Amino acid sequence: MKTALLLIDIQNDYFPGGKMELVGAEAAARQARELLQCFREHGGYHVHIQHESVRPGSTFFLRGTDGITIHDLVAHFEGEPLVVKNFPNAFRDTNLLDMLKENGIERLVICGMMTHMCVDATVRAAADLGFQVMLAADACATRDLSYGETTIPADHVHKAFLAALKSYGQVMPTHEIIAHLAATK
Repeated sequence: MKTALLLIDIQNDYFPGGKMELVGAEAAARQARELLQCFREHGGYHVHIQHESVRPGSTFFLRGTDGITIHDLVAHFEGEPLVVKNFPNAFRDTNLLDMLKENGIERLVICGMMTHMCVDATVRAAADLGFQVMLAADACATRDLSYGETTIPADHVHKAFLAALKSYGQVMPTHEIIAHLAATK
């Protein structure tokens, strides 16, 4: 089964000093780097997804700022596929689906940021489009959310979304995904 890696929005604004710092961004990016290195070493198809904010009043991922840049831990190399998106779902109004179809991709390994937003939207869309999905639980990060006067800690947000996304694919740690891919070659 032909597999591709999607690295979603692992961009500078989500890291310390960025405009929308996430909890655990560096640890998640280190795990994403493990996946990326695996795909690079074995010639696996991988796509960097980069969010560019076009919504009026946006405060991060702005064109022309360092915050929009793919983080150094998973740096985008010249010649590697890059999809720029403007919505949480990486398939919406992009050429991602065409790229995957042209390469005969049937299964996606997904990692990135934020678990509760762009990762969630892309995983659900990928499953709806017929892809088998493997989500790297430890290669994703998010932030605290609030509802009314309640603050939901990032760890709870992350785990709640991972629990929900088990209905759309396999959710497992990076090392298990790498082992699974190696065993199914």
